Amino acid sequence: MIARGAHGRTGRAGRLAGLGAGALALVFLLGGCDVGSTFAGFGWPEGGVTPQANRMYDLWIGSVIAALAVGVLVWGLIFWCVIRYRKRGDELPVQTRYNMPMEFLYTIAPILVVCVLFYYTAVVQTNVDETKAEPKVTVEVVAFKWNWQFNYRDGEGEHANTVASTLGSSDVIPVLVLPTGERIRFEETSKDVIHSFWVPELLFKRDVFPGNVRNVFEVESIDQEGAYVGRCAELCGTYHSMMNFELRAVSPDKYQRFLQAKRDGATTQEALQSIGEEPLATKTEPFDTKRTASNFNPSGGE
Repeated sequence: MIARGAHGRTGRAGRLAGLGAGALALVFLLGGCDVGSTFAGFGWPEGGVTPQANRMYDLWIGSVIAALAVGVLVWGLIFWCVIRYRKRGDELPVQTRYNMPMEFLYTIAPILVVCVLFYYTAVVQTNVDETKAEPKVTVEVVAFKWNWQFNYRDGEGEHANTVASTLGSSDVIPVLVLPTGERIRFEETSKDVIHSFWVPELLFKRDVFPGNVRNVFEVESIDQEGAYVGRCAELCGTYHSMMNFELRAVSPDKYQRFLQAKRDGATTQEALQSIGEEPLATKTEPFDTKRTASNFNPSGGE
């Protein structure tokens, strides 16, 4: 009897180990192929252009795969119990009071999953929030109802000097020109209410606060040249939806030439043309603000 019971427990433990190994194999199998692209990022935006964006994307894909693996294991156990211990005739199936391997599994496994996810989340979050002394480029982002001003600075902090500036208007979308391959520091402030600086390809946004608050963040580098639409992602008033800008990533050489042209008195559009770039935004365009004399009184009457 003792030997038979020990054999039964060993068999159950072996089956559980087999299920765990199968789930682990599924994680490695899915991790070895481009699962994110196959399933459209599982809802996470694809096409990040910074190392931080790619790390956040990888964390999301890994978390979804782990959740699916755990789900497959749990669903498998549920259906196995339904089939294995279903009622046959009038006699009740074996009533098991407890199962030590099973209880151990569903106690320890969730703790391990949470610990692993917490660890990798903390690592990625620390990397995303990291700032370093003396970044290559510093840009002051000034938000106001309902547009943007980008000030290119010669250092960090509010006491640094602005060497060039781009100011948006209702007629011209502001273009923020930045170099690829260099660490960039953003220092944000608002002139009125809370706004939010968001370029979807960066895969995260940062709020822009009024007052003496300067929200600071950095990106390690922008890895791809191109034009990327930027938006205000915080409801800030009547024309919130029209508060767009464009981030234009160019080579470091073009960036330096652009800054020099601005220092020499050129407009942003003229400076862009001088480096062979389109003078106006290509990913978004000004909205019709409908600011006319009869905007709220179409009939024109008193």
